Amino acid sequence: MMKSGIDQQALIDQFASASAQQTAQLRSTVFNATLSALQGRELSLKNIRSVLGTVTQAASTGAAKNPLLGSLDAQTLLDNAVSGMDDAMLKAVEANRMALQQFVDKGVDLRETQLKKALAEMDKFEDTLLGTVKKAAGAAGDPMAGPWAQVLEKFNLSGTQTGLKASGAAEQLTAQMAQMQTALRDSRAAGLRAAQTLAESYTALVSGVLLGLSDAMRQGTAAKAPGKK
Repeated sequence: MMKSGIDQQALIDQFASASAQQTAQLRSTVFNATLSALQGRELSLKNIRSVLGTVTQAASTGAAKNPLLGSLDAQTLLDNAVSGMDDAMLKAVEANRMALQQFVDKGVDLRETQLKKALAEMDKFEDTLLGTVKKAAGAAGDPMAGPWAQVLEKFNLSGTQTGLKASGAAEQLTAQMAQMQTALRDSRAAGLRAAQTLAESYTALVSGVLLGLSDAMRQGTAAKAPGKK
């Protein structure tokens, strides 16, 4: 069964069959599934919520079905699920940062409507991640309510890598924009018109960057794999 570009059954099966020795692999599995689903689509908060909600539901359903749940820590299973989604959202932050950086370098004012919205949405990625997981986990009910509460409490206290990265990127881009505005105020008119035209295709640019990051990651993984004899 596919939803939001995710093979839910495959994820459910992964969590349902994981042993204590395999729990760390779940983080990588969730990362790949989440990143793949985010590729090629508009990175709106609505689409991100859809993907994260689907992954959360699959992880919760699979973990509840794990026959080793009595001896296997359910919190560990779910912690790896959230960590995997956090890892994927880091790629989304980086895609947004790289796209926005191109506009900053061309002198586009980040206060322009579309880019201002993109910057604001990037700053909401952490809240979107934790809020979506909380909502989807709340629908899971027993026996996963307790483990989910513990996992969410941990991330609420420590924060996510997504939140840290997004906040830093937003501050850096805003500071760079202020410097650029001062330097280019008298000579940016022609370049600005062209750059503002590019800004209209911001969504497509972000998707392309994210896809490129993912392709590079896969190529790097393949290069590390031992060659066939």
